[in-house]
Amino acid sequence: MNHKLLAVAPLIALAVVAAGCARAPGGASANRVAIAVTDKGFVPDRVTVKAGTPVTLVVTRKTEKTCATEIVLEDFGLRHELPLNQAVEVTFTPAATGEHTYACGMDMIKGTVVAK
Repeated sequence: MNHKLLAVAPLIALAVVAAGCARAPGGASANRVAIAVTDKGFVPDRVTVKAGTPVTLVVTRKTEKTCATEIVLEDFGLRHELPLNQAVEVTFTPAATGEHTYACGMDMIKGTVVAK
């Protein structure tokens, strides 16, 4: 029986380490979502995250043929420039369930964060 425990112990240790790596500072799990800005707009234009947990949108503008040279999350008072081909991290915490819009500075190209 001890041999079985010794065989499983490394797997348990690996699972514990992996779970710890998925945690943000303060012990909360972080939601990281990659979003590209293309000639089609924000891709994806709808993302689902966990309410009450910090969210980081990693936004990369991949085209010059767009007005989406910045991202605005009005509900959270956030506005970030989006330099071409550079990942920009936008972090916020949706406190409750609901939908929050992200948009370009002109409010023409939009997406939605759904907090559940």
